[in-house]
Amino acid sequence: MNDNKLEYLETKMTEPGSKDYEKIQELLKNDKKLVPQFWVNKYKNEASKNWYIISIQRREFNELSFNNDDQDSKSRDKRIAVLELGCGVGNFIFPVLDANPLLFVYACDFSKRAIDFSHAQYDETRCNAFVCDLTKDNLSDFIPSNDNIDIVSSIFVLSSIPPEKHLNVIRNISKVTRQGSVICFRDYAIYDETQLKFSNDGTHKLDENLYVRQDGTMSYFFILEYLKDLFEKDKLFQMISGEYVEKETINRARELCVDRRFLQAKFIRL
Repeated sequence: MNDNKLEYLETKMTEPGSKDYEKIQELLKNDKKLVPQFWVNKYKNEASKNWYIISIQRREFNELSFNNDDQDSKSRDKRIAVLELGCGVGNFIFPVLDANPLLFVYACDFSKRAIDFSHAQYDETRCNAFVCDLTKDNLSDFIPSNDNIDIVSSIFVLSSIPPEKHLNVIRNISKVTRQGSVICFRDYAIYDETQLKFSNDGTHKLDENLYVRQDGTMSYFFILEYLKDLFEKDKLFQMISGEYVEKETINRARELCVDRRFLQAKFIRL
């Protein structure tokens, strides 16, 4: 057995559980020191400028699968329009397009550099990638009104946006989706190891469950109830599933154990 091999143990739950729940809760409760207001405003205003670095480094988009073997014959013959929020340089787009000839992908990102990189590689008859600030740019300006989206992928995107702008994003999505459209969501959850590191450091907190990273990008840590209320506020979406995913990463050689916590949910357009 290779002792350097990383082991992953994944657990799904409806509550943000933790082995040290009370200790962690107390730590976050006492974490009241905020970054000075000048820097809070600066990080929020320059979110798109800082985010391009992270988008270029993204490597995995495993949350959505368009496997023809899992679809009936009728759905296999139907064109499917997908919107990926925060597409980066296209790590998700290209494998999916290769495997699914009837798929069309709309892909947007904060970063112009990431979009410019992806433009050089894709077929414009099957993909449209564009720069978009989801909090203020209308998705309907980029997606034709006669081409409503079937599936929306929001994977580690909403956490990079200040919570006071989250509702803007949800309303933006609603303008390009139709009744029955599905939104697939996965993002950071409260009590994630990264949040605890930020709290211990004492120099990263911008607001409740909102922190700034060293590269200037933001991370918001979600609670299931908050996410459900956010999507259902205007009665345009309904949560059809939602759970916390706890992933324990173990490196026995380094005697290292890291608890990652994510929130995974699915919503349907009403």
